[in-house]
Amino acid sequence: MLHKHPPPAVTTRRDCPYNARMQNTASFEALKAHFQTLKDQHLRKFFGENPNRFEELSLKLPQLQVLADFSRQRLNGKTLDLLCDLATACGLKSARDAMFAGEKINNTEKRAVLHTALRSSDDAPVFVDGTNVKPQILAEKKRFLEFARQIREGKFVSSSGEKFTDVVNIGIGGSDLGPKMACEALNHYADGPRIHFVSNVDGTHLAETLKLIPLKTTLFLVASKTFTTQETMANAHSARKVLVDALGEEAVQQHFAAMSTNLDAVSRFGMNPKHAFAFWDFVGGRYSMWSAIGLPIAIAIGPDRFEEMLRGAETLDRHFKTAEFRENLPVLLALVGLWNVNFFGFLSQAILPYDQYLHRFSAHFQQVDMESNGKSVHKDGSLVEHQTGTVLWGEPGTNGQHAFYQLLHQGSQIIPADFIGFRHSLNPLGEHHKILMSHFLAQTEAMAMGKNLDEVRAELKSFDLSEEEIAFLAPHKVFAGNRPTTTLLVDRLSPFTLGMLTALYEQKIFVQGVLWNVNSFDQMGVELGKVLAGKILKELNGGAAQPHDSATAGLIRELMENGFDA
Repeated sequence: MLHKHPPPAVTTRRDCPYNARMQNTASFEALKAHFQTLKDQHLRKFFGENPNRFEELSLKLPQLQVLADFSRQRLNGKTLDLLCDLATACGLKSARDAMFAGEKINNTEKRAVLHTALRSSDDAPVFVDGTNVKPQILAEKKRFLEFARQIREGKFVSSSGEKFTDVVNIGIGGSDLGPKMACEALNHYADGPRIHFVSNVDGTHLAETLKLIPLKTTLFLVASKTFTTQETMANAHSARKVLVDALGEEAVQQHFAAMSTNLDAVSRFGMNPKHAFAFWDFVGGRYSMWSAIGLPIAIAIGPDRFEEMLRGAETLDRHFKTAEFRENLPVLLALVGLWNVNFFGFLSQAILPYDQYLHRFSAHFQQVDMESNGKSVHKDGSLVEHQTGTVLWGEPGTNGQHAFYQLLHQGSQIIPADFIGFRHSLNPLGEHHKILMSHFLAQTEAMAMGKNLDEVRAELKSFDLSEEEIAFLAPHKVFAGNRPTTTLLVDRLSPFTLGMLTALYEQKIFVQGVLWNVNSFDQMGVELGKVLAGKILKELNGGAAQPHDSATAGLIRELMENGFDA
């Protein structure tokens, strides 16, 4: 499987530093030449010439409970060999080792990147600035999981002495999308309080959530490392006011907890600092659901299942660390994506899970991927010479089929897609799962093979249409096919497999960042808008006018002169 073809001779150094420019390697030149030999080949030809294509281009990994099929990508075994050589030439092995070792691979912020350490169960030390951070990680995990257990068992109760029935997580970005995705994905296993999420600073989000909850048995979790995130703190203070108006000032300590390291701000808010749980600078927000940011997940499904989710991610990490590139699932997923972006020029990517529980999976990875690799400079600050990142999006099947698959099948642009399906349903109602899986399999076959003009004409003739009618209708019914897809067939959606899938896409993003030579772990692109919003807010509050372009100035004037809700 996946290594039937012998690897070609290596034409470039194996010990390049991990900030190598991929376009300067001999492997990249070899891929460019190879691309010319197959860029115009149709998947029908690939399959017609190689009856063993599926066996050679699929990878079954029982330890991860997944089968990955790359046979409907526009490539062959030699392509994967050359892509693996490129990964070696760009120093992927040393970059991978540096991340796991706690080196400061986030070079702009001078930080380690250690979300992997949060899900590691062994006792191996992990050093940051000479300090073994593993004891801190394990101690904090023990604290927040025990807090989750006390909430679930009714040992930590509301100000009225009642067991909490609802939890509202107030955060944004990585402090919202990851935990929300996981809670939705694992709702089948949820047996704790109901979990709600508020992220948008639009007051509607909080107002509508407050309609759903009984305040006297609701716990609010405020997720902000610095306790200064504007949107989060606006929502937190508004929730606090509503609670105090209903239950009194003394209720705050019992109804609020925080995921934050700013204990002074937590205390000023009125919370008990003992109910604040830390995470660290070496954990980026969009990679933080494995930390105390995952507290709502643990409350929903319980500490034991939360640990099972960590084990799924850890198993994927171990596979990523040890498997040869040609057998390494996150590496192959990343390389196939790079092939589509940098050679074919396909700049959009869909993730299409065929499980309703994963309806927020694509949204989560839209942030993780686009915030990580949406960069236009190399790690040294020089401009990139090639495309980086993709526009990532998706919805669950079969809903997506009735929304945007028309463009996927017959649109003028080609959008590669990952299809994620499960052998076993968590809700086996009648033939529902069989119907779902028939669509799951049919869509990838249709995208790959399509339907040519001769096939369409033959089909139309069976309907007793005239030649004129056939000539008119036929072009509209042609499916070009040759649309690349990857299939991930997972045994069952569980805490373990959700952890595995989440870590899989995290590591895929890391690999692509290494090959593109960008820093995948800062997000400076979100800062400018925040700074400008702060200045504009002062103006909207009656402060002195600031210099703006004429459009912004005109819109501010329109609001100030003609009124808006302050």
